[in-house]
Amino acid sequence: MKTTRALRTPGGLSARLDLRAFSVVVLLLAAALTASVLLIGTGDFSIPAGDVLRTPFGGGNPGQEFIVTELRLPRVLIGLLVGASLGLGGALFQSISRNPLGSPDVLGLGQGSTAGALVVIVLFSGSATQVALGALVGGLATGFAIYLLAWKQGVHGYRLVLVGIGVSAVVTAVNGYLLTKADLVDAARAVVWMTGSLNGRDWDQVWPLLALCAVLVPLVLGQSRGLRMTEMGDDVAYALGVRVQRVRVLLMVSAVLLTAGATAAAGPVGFVALTAPQLARRLTRSPGPNLVASMVMGATLLIVADWTAQRAFGADQLPVGVVTGVLGGLYLLWLLVTERRAGRV
Repeated sequence: MKTTRALRTPGGLSARLDLRAFSVVVLLLAAALTASVLLIGTGDFSIPAGDVLRTPFGGGNPGQEFIVTELRLPRVLIGLLVGASLGLGGALFQSISRNPLGSPDVLGLGQGSTAGALVVIVLFSGSATQVALGALVGGLATGFAIYLLAWKQGVHGYRLVLVGIGVSAVVTAVNGYLLTKADLVDAARAVVWMTGSLNGRDWDQVWPLLALCAVLVPLVLGQSRGLRMTEMGDDVAYALGVRVQRVRVLLMVSAVLLTAGATAAAGPVGFVALTAPQLARRLTRSPGPNLVASMVMGATLLIVADWTAQRAFGADQLPVGVVTGVLGGLYLLWLLVTERRAGRV
């Protein structure tokens, strides 16, 4: 049975559609939207799913409009955007490094963003906006440092991962030092931020991340062909007309921005960037980076994790970063065992 189909337009353009991958993306979108509706309706004041869908269009009472549009909808949108950004960023890093462990969690980008946020919290007692900006700058600086240290006639595979692990260890030590220098109030605030949470998120966090995704997602998807070619090796990609280093730098910068932006909005939510691309690849059974599937999988994972945390422990009691950390840690152990049995680590 064919799993791909060629689509042709009257103008002579053609594209290949992987039916299985398309079906997986549609089902994941449906799951993410369903979980979003359930999450908006969950809390001390429960709202039926039908009212949740009607309220943003003026169909709810004043109480429902306030709860949905001002309190819960921004939180859910941040969850979707953060999950999608981390899933896409993780897929890019894993494809560039050609390593399933090549994710922002392992490479230290989350720790770099945390360092930037801790500097603002501990040294300057900055506002929430300043903390987010510090996290963004910290993530970008860490990504730039990793790229420079990993460069040797290009950036390749295990060198990128090994350099990232080393940088992650150094930055983690710096973060520990900053925490020891903080007073009790700032330390408590920093620890809460470092857990990764969607609690208290509002429209001020939605718009910057939405704008970042609106610019970077089309840019990344437009380079997907070049990314697929680089997975076959630099020599083959060069022979096919791909400017390998240009594509690699552009996509790495995009991945760093996506990861840093997501961390600035919700804190370092762990393991979504690691697990989403691998789960998407296993579901689609499709070669290549699976960018769209990874993006939708990341959004679904984060929303389902937040819904699980609220349903199991009550709203605002368990940060979503704890749930993703537990599930991601178990997945990482399974992945390491699988890779070892296959002789790849």
